[in-house]
Amino acid sequence: MKEYYDLVVIGAGPGGYTAAIRAAQEGLSTALVERQTVGGTCLNRGCIPTKALLHSASLYRSVLDGEADGVSVQGASYSLEKMYARKDEVVAQLRNGVEQLLRANKVDLIHGSAQIAGPGRVLVEGNPVSAGNILIAAGSEPARPPIPGIEHALTSDELLQSPHACDRLLIIGGGVIGMEFASFYNALGREVVVVEALERILPTLDREIAQNLSMILKKRGVQIFTGARVEEILPDGARFSVKGELRTEQADAVLVATGRRAALEGLFAEGFSVQTERGHIVTDGQFATSVPGIWAIGDATGGIQLAHVAAAQATAAVGAICGKAYPVHLETVPSCVYTDPEIASVGLSADEAKAQGIAVKQGKFLMTANGRSLIERADRGFIKLVFAADTGRVLGAQMMCPRATDLIGELACAVANGLTQEQLASVIRPHPTFCEGITEAAEAAEGRSVHSAPPRR
Repeated sequence: MKEYYDLVVIGAGPGGYTAAIRAAQEGLSTALVERQTVGGTCLNRGCIPTKALLHSASLYRSVLDGEADGVSVQGASYSLEKMYARKDEVVAQLRNGVEQLLRANKVDLIHGSAQIAGPGRVLVEGNPVSAGNILIAAGSEPARPPIPGIEHALTSDELLQSPHACDRLLIIGGGVIGMEFASFYNALGREVVVVEALERILPTLDREIAQNLSMILKKRGVQIFTGARVEEILPDGARFSVKGELRTEQADAVLVATGRRAALEGLFAEGFSVQTERGHIVTDGQFATSVPGIWAIGDATGGIQLAHVAAAQATAAVGAICGKAYPVHLETVPSCVYTDPEIASVGLSADEAKAQGIAVKQGKFLMTANGRSLIERADRGFIKLVFAADTGRVLGAQMMCPRATDLIGELACAVANGLTQEQLASVIRPHPTFCEGITEAAEAAEGRSVHSAPPRR
């Protein structure tokens, strides 16, 4: 550890390590301080572990589903311990890769807790380090709502830490985290109960997506209670009220998945802080805080809490520090949910566009008419595209189908670059693939989808 760096980055999650590497590429002497493990929440306690477990569970479920095609599944079983071991292998491999990249870019990785004592002053385990600039990428941690008995509940961090072989899981919160865990345990044949305070699950996404996922999961045996208020978490379940009725549901474990909060505790030394609001750091459009030379990105700033957002902000923030602009479309953010089927969206929904006074036209294609979907025995899915009525420009996309989280990249590119319905429809997409649905949805906006029934007149 040197006494001075051009940039000290606090937090080695996707935002932090991306910023450190970008800064090193610009020729800045850079230190990256992390009190836990490289990769942050996403790599160690979030994105990667959950997707690794969901993949393993999907393989097990696909074996069971094969029974309908006459495939023998006698003796089919799974080991939760092996699934978690595989998850740990994936995490370790990716973490080692990031650490190698940091070394290759000559970034000093410093393990320990960092405190900001003032402009250009950082204490790492009490040892002073001077910096031309400080970038906060401290991330977030699971929020624990003030519910009686909250001490009996697990967070997503704890549920991912080690196997919990519960036969019945009760999940408080029907957002992305809650629904991914619901899909995981349901795929393993476990009983799942979801309790959501709002009137539908996935409340920030397109209404039809929420309705479709609810229908699919209920068909698979998941109990979903919306418009519910949790009164108390019990050692063996939870008590909640829904539609005026007080219910008690038993469970071997309760997962609280009601959101995350900025991890700022202990970040600032006594007597110093930057401006904060509602528990997160306030920044301007260039990611500068209220104190010159101190910057902040990612979950710590209270914006959209996604790894790819933090990484994009990291690139933009380093550009601001170096006085140069990076062409990053920070306003075009794809959202993904790794349930089965997968869910993805970007840009505006039709309802959001109309609320802004924008006249739109839509193209929708049901993936039940898609050959690849039929081959893979996929549940009911769809692709919806939203276009400006006057220019035909792509304003947004919502999709629920296999590989939706991969397909959304093409639509994010279309939204960010102002492509039109005509341009989107003109592309030849291979057959048989899921991406053919994009062509069909684009053509459907003009009533020209080949594999859809003609609109009623």
